[in-house]
Amino acid sequence: MTEQHKYSATDKMSDLICDNYSLLMVMSRFGLSLGFGDKNVKDVCEAQGVDYRTFLAVANFISEEQYSYNDAGSSLSIPALMDYLKRAHVYFLDFNLPAIRRKLIEAIDCSEANGVAFLILKYFDEYAKEVRRHMEYENEAVFTYVEQLLQGRLSDTYSIATFVSKHNQIDTKLKELKNIIIKYYPEKENNNLLNAVLFDIFNCEQDLASHCQVEDYMFVPAVAQIERKLKNEQ
Repeated sequence: MTEQHKYSATDKMSDLICDNYSLLMVMSRFGLSLGFGDKNVKDVCEAQGVDYRTFLAVANFISEEQYSYNDAGSSLSIPALMDYLKRAHVYFLDFNLPAIRRKLIEAIDCSEANGVAFLILKYFDEYAKEVRRHMEYENEAVFTYVEQLLQGRLSDTYSIATFVSKHNQIDTKLKELKNIIIKYYPEKENNNLLNAVLFDIFNCEQDLASHCQVEDYMFVPAVAQIERKLKNEQ
């Protein structure tokens, strides 16, 4: 492992996963599958058609948790990074949030007598709607704009700075939801189900924060670099 970055192209992919299991999510969002034996990062990525430099940039960024990324664009493939972000959106909207909702319904008593349970579900549904709005805007407006940039077309009406100004944090509702569950949901004899879903909510919050940081500190600077280059050429 290099001094500059924690992980390098010659490290075994299995070592990365055992060192930091949250990189399983990074792998899956690059479309990489398990079963790679003792192959190193570069070989696993190349065998599955993934840009290994971009994979390593994201893996190191998330593992090091120091949210500044200076060489955006020099070693990043923006199409690969966009693909990663799109797959993350599918994961949150189609898998993770619906799975948490199912667990919530199982863990709380949704009978009419229990107002707190209704409130918990209401807050969760509002939060999921907010996440969907946020991610669909990125899918439809931001990624379409960047695809045009990659074809050499600048826009008169949109820039990545517009996205930054609208990139609001989506975790306020989740904090309120956690507080309701922790402080006000009545104690039961066995709270294993509720504790498990609360654990999932904490994990989801952390995962989403990390996702937004990849957008803010890697994707945005790399796109801004392309904008500057195109403006200079024109």
